[in-house]
Amino acid sequence: MNAVNHPVGPAGTLRWLLKREYWENRGGFLYAPLIAGVVSLLMSGVGIAFGLFALHRAARDGNLHMDGEDVNINGLDLALLTRNISAKDMADLGNGLDLTLVLSSAWPFLVLAFVMFFYCLGALYDDRRDRSILFWKSLPLSDTQTVLSKVISALVIAPLIAVVAGILTMFGFLAIISLVAALHGGSPMNLIWGPASPLTLAAGHLSWIPVYVLWALPTAGWLLLCSAWAKSKPFLWAVMLPLFAGIIVSTTKVMTLFGLTSGWFWQNVVGRLLLSGVPGMDLIYRTGLQDSRADLESVTALMGPVAQLKSLAMPGLWIGAAFGALFIFLAIRLRRRAGEI
Repeated sequence: MNAVNHPVGPAGTLRWLLKREYWENRGGFLYAPLIAGVVSLLMSGVGIAFGLFALHRAARDGNLHMDGEDVNINGLDLALLTRNISAKDMADLGNGLDLTLVLSSAWPFLVLAFVMFFYCLGALYDDRRDRSILFWKSLPLSDTQTVLSKVISALVIAPLIAVVAGILTMFGFLAIISLVAALHGGSPMNLIWGPASPLTLAAGHLSWIPVYVLWALPTAGWLLLCSAWAKSKPFLWAVMLPLFAGIIVSTTKVMTLFGLTSGWFWQNVVGRLLLSGVPGMDLIYRTGLQDSRADLESVTALMGPVAQLKSLAMPGLWIGAAFGALFIFLAIRLRRRAGEI
């Protein structure tokens, strides 16, 4: 029987390239966010243990205070505290728990910022440096497919894994504090899971992925362009060019000719080129630092699915995405003409 060779289509080729990027960068894409989540849980556990030790000692010595009055409790009885808590205090507790859950799940996202930055920076430079580009160009792979596989890996696969790691970390933290509550006479459902909104926050994390894809596009495109263009030290080129441009604009005050300030240039050009890959930057641009105090009054209103998708209405997101797409197009053109360094 003669074997029949079926040609691999563009979709199959892209799928193969994505698998290649994942396996070559599995440490940064998979292990790093998972380890960051575990470290977050370990540090949270240690902090809770020290806090409980201090509370038990204060309760034992009669130094526990509530509302300015001394409270003598034989141990730490959360059931007593739950029975006496008001509805407003319960709402404040839920918002505090939500904020704690967001902070506990932030570690994988911090790792994502570094992974995405340095992955894009070396994605098209490393194979030119070690000359493996000659091997890849000998295969039936287009430069467009190669570059797009790196874009998808940086902006879709890595964030998706980070989101999953963040959600797992969040529920792991919930499990820890639920166990603590149960061991001290409290009901985890009434004291932890009821006031908190873990499902809403998890849905918000998932809804954030398409926002991140578009918001981080200018940084990913700029880094890939520098990776495809720089003959050496792509990090210095990628970082110093925007910084020098910002310094020149600030010293010459050229933005006043357009009715803008140099701060606008730093925020919307330098910041978008270098920091758009940092998770949460879209939140800062959307809400503004002046609104952060009000937003903290309701974490779910800030981090829920509806709030996350509001970033898609920002004109700056789409303008930056257009420039990011242009950078990627230029990186593909440079890749086609790439030779030995």
